[in-house]
Amino acid sequence: MNLEEYFARTGYKGSTEKQDLETLTDIFQHHIRAVPFENLSIHCGEKITLELEHVYNKIVRSKRGGWCMENNQLLGWVLKGLGYDTSFLGAYVFNPHQNAYATLMTHLVVKVVIGGKAYIVDAGFGVSYQMWQPMELVSGKDQPQAPGVFRFTEINGVWYLEKMRRKQYIPNQSFCNSDLLEKKECRKVYMFSLEPRTVEDFRFQCTYLQTSPDSLFTKKSICTLQTTDGFRALIGWTFTETTYNYKENMDLVEFVTLQDEEVEKTLKEKFDITLERKLVPVNVKGSYTI
Repeated sequence: MNLEEYFARTGYKGSTEKQDLETLTDIFQHHIRAVPFENLSIHCGEKITLELEHVYNKIVRSKRGGWCMENNQLLGWVLKGLGYDTSFLGAYVFNPHQNAYATLMTHLVVKVVIGGKAYIVDAGFGVSYQMWQPMELVSGKDQPQAPGVFRFTEINGVWYLEKMRRKQYIPNQSFCNSDLLEKKECRKVYMFSLEPRTVEDFRFQCTYLQTSPDSLFTKKSICTLQTTDGFRALIGWTFTETTYNYKENMDLVEFVTLQDEEVEKTLKEKFDITLERKLVPVNVKGSYTI
């Protein structure tokens, strides 16, 4: 495992000497545009494990992606190796269909402190809720980014992340009522405390999420990747491309349904992923929205 090989994977060619916000942002953006947020292992007979060396080999050498416990663990290792003050936190994801936060801490994020200021760095959420810049950990402040306006609110030591999006234009009208489409303009994302966590705190969740029939990740095969002007997503057989702010206060959301034989080709062409095993796409209606 070495940083040079990781940077070759993400295409980052900037400074590795400075531990400032500008460098952190650049490293972070290269990661989210090169490494997909995906759970395809679950749907092609592979087991997801949290051993760092396994995560490194999967993402860096096999050019795969991963979910939050993989993406953010690897990014945390990179940042620590560069000298950043980093720690892991655990979050509870909001389920819009149940209108409630999960009772299980399933989301791992990275906290980075620079010059006395704390930032949340999260490379493991995907779709339109993927932040594009580290977010300053301050309560009640709108933080506009290309995907929309993010905001933290702190109440009695618990931090809440929400996002306001633009209006959406969907050219393919047959998808206007798709359950994949987020209907609300302001959406709760997750809540967390500042209690430091370790990867060990997520071992049960890692097994549960890839085996339980109640898990979102067993109900949907997901692969999403941020681009320079939006993101791509393949959820089951549905491929979407979103362009942020393609005209004033309007995002363009394009949907297409793939045939079985088009799925692997799309993974290669749009996400640069080649799977070793056969993918069985899944898309049970549920709580994943874009």
